[in-house]
Amino acid sequence: MTDRIEAAAAELRPLLQNFILWARENAPGSDSNLVGSVALWHRLIASGDVGRWRRADLRTVLLDRMPQVVEDPDAAADGMVPAIRAYLTFLSETGRLSAGSASLKELLTELDNIEDDFVDAMEDLVADQDDEYDEEDEEDEIDGLGDFEPFADELAELDTIRLRPDSELAAAAREVRLITKARDLAVWVGSERRVGETSLLTDVEITEALAALGLPVPKTDDASLADSVPALWNIWNLAIDLDFLQPEGEDTVSADPDTAEWPFEEDDDVLDAWLAGLHSIDYGDPELDDEDATIALSGLTRALLVRVLLATGSKPLAELRSELEEAVAEYDDQGPQAWAAAVAQYGDPLAPVLDWLAGYGMVEVEHDQVRLTPLGMEGVVHLADDSDIELDARPAIDAMTALDLLSFSAELPEEEADAEFAAWMELREPAKAARELLEAAAEDDADALVRVQAASMVGSLGEVAVPAWQDALDEPSLRPYAATHLAQLGVEDAPPPTQADTHWLILDMLTISAGLGRPEFVSSLDDIGNVPNLVNLLDVIWKVPHPHLEELLEAIGKAHPDKQVGKAAKRALFKARSNHN
Repeated sequence: MTDRIEAAAAELRPLLQNFILWARENAPGSDSNLVGSVALWHRLIASGDVGRWRRADLRTVLLDRMPQVVEDPDAAADGMVPAIRAYLTFLSETGRLSAGSASLKELLTELDNIEDDFVDAMEDLVADQDDEYDEEDEEDEIDGLGDFEPFADELAELDTIRLRPDSELAAAAREVRLITKARDLAVWVGSERRVGETSLLTDVEITEALAALGLPVPKTDDASLADSVPALWNIWNLAIDLDFLQPEGEDTVSADPDTAEWPFEEDDDVLDAWLAGLHSIDYGDPELDDEDATIALSGLTRALLVRVLLATGSKPLAELRSELEEAVAEYDDQGPQAWAAAVAQYGDPLAPVLDWLAGYGMVEVEHDQVRLTPLGMEGVVHLADDSDIELDARPAIDAMTALDLLSFSAELPEEEADAEFAAWMELREPAKAARELLEAAAEDDADALVRVQAASMVGSLGEVAVPAWQDALDEPSLRPYAATHLAQLGVEDAPPPTQADTHWLILDMLTISAGLGRPEFVSSLDDIGNVPNLVNLLDVIWKVPHPHLEELLEAIGKAHPDKQVGKAAKRALFKARSNHN
């Protein structure tokens, strides 16, 4: 059966690659990854012709076979039927729906008829899996080789990860040789190049493409040239990930007009492109002649990255090789044989992994030590985030802007925030730092937490911050803080705080407490004073042009237990809205 699967998969590969290109333009909402297994089993159990689809085939494959072989029933329930709908439309519109097939209309009608049954079958599988997980200890659960989840606790305990500024990361991304190769391939593809049905490119085109990339033409022996150039197809797929290559009509692909401009001028554009291709790291996994062995090593690149990250960014190659060999054997019964096959093919199973990661600018290997580059550290943090694993990652102190400092400090415990501020201040002249902090706080007058954080930091600098406070008097959101601090410092000719200033400070405080939950919000209202005092405040505070005034008045009316306060809040809200209008 394995030989039949391999032969069918090889037969389908060019067709599915064409479908992926077609779907990007014609069915962008469909998950093309869900089509492969359906097309494969259709070929194996329903039809010798991949293009001949009958109504009964849909029931045979989706209702009889998929419940037995599907890997992620939850994803299948959400997206497999829409994906197959797109695939059948692709076959029809591109002339690939063979003679003897049902019409597209009949096939889509049948899909509609069986969709509920298919979703029910997938949901039953999800329920069965949940029951199995409930019966097993979490320690007994087996994750994939490249999953970050088993390391979540260790990752959470890592020291703060310091990330370099975007300008430095963009400069490094501009030097990434794999993106350059993807650009060169796309430029070679040019405009409206036809792609084939059995292979995307002809042998002559493959030879030309290899020359454009500076890659050698391999000796093929009995194998086809298309099956002997995985490096070319990896770069082709990377070019698609980067949007350097895009579908252009049926069976046609073109280079995006901006591709030749790489490396782009704007740092944001460069980093967006680099991140778009980040998941190409999976192309670094060893590709072996035996499909089962290849599957056994899938995730090896991610497995290496997480281990280097846990070693704080640098780990001996020999230790990595030993740990990963053990992990491969643990995660898959075929692991030892697959590892041996990779040794035979590559010399070192980690050779293709490190080659791709180095080519994507993420690791450096020196003196048998594997080290994450700043770009690599940024990438691994993004991969961890994709796995819903939180890391303590912050900008490097020397690269941290005032807004970075305020944003991160607002979420930190007081001692950590103080330490971060102290380290940041060591690199700056105090008067200049005060200006930077207040200017950052003024960028968004709706962010009360950042504003309070900035006022606290600048206030701790004392008299050296007087010029910055004086400048802040012209900023409405900061004037209340500036007037208050200048008065506390006894600065002559400084305007005294007004009642409106005091009211603004109260509204900032209420904004912050409202974000902490109802109990904290009600407690902060009690801190203002008794019911008569609070009613008196509501009778005048509606005049303050605070960005959160109306939502706070509405929240007070709903949250405060005293009806008198609730009525006063509703009156104030009506006045505020009338005044605003």
